Amino acid sequence: MIVVSDTSPLTALLTVGEAELLPKLFNEVVIPEAVRTELLRNHADLPGWLRVEAVVNPAEAMRMTEVVDKGEAEAIELAKELGADRLLIDERKGRALAAQEGVPVIGLLGVLLLAKRQDLISSARALLDRLESEAGMYLSAELKNRALETVGE
Repeated sequence: MIVVSDTSPLTALLTVGEAELLPKLFNEVVIPEAVRTELLRNHADLPGWLRVEAVVNPAEAMRMTEVVDKGEAEAIELAKELGADRLLIDERKGRALAAQEGVPVIGLLGVLLLAKRQDLISSARALLDRLESEAGMYLSAELKNRALETVGE
């Protein structure tokens, strides 16, 4: 399974030291060059398992920058070009644009639920709490509780 990631979910996981969940859940984790540039602003090193690829059609990505930032636009375009199984993205506008472009999405919350279901983490709630307090992730209490109920928490 191939997942292309936007910056925010990776930054959050890197911040709390849990980025290693991604290669355990997905065969390949790919980012476009713009996402690499954004990540390197806040993280000195990127994991070796993270593959960086240039988009083949930068004009198509540029078209999308009318709606989303460059990293999101390149991530959506790269996911299309690679036929990725999922695009890992949290921003509402980016998720909506990806859906319009026919790209299936998963958010960081979805990744945590998958990790819990595969017994890669002991508590989705504890990791969500860390992501909120240490990485600035925000979810409404209602969404958080509904999601945690699906994994018995």
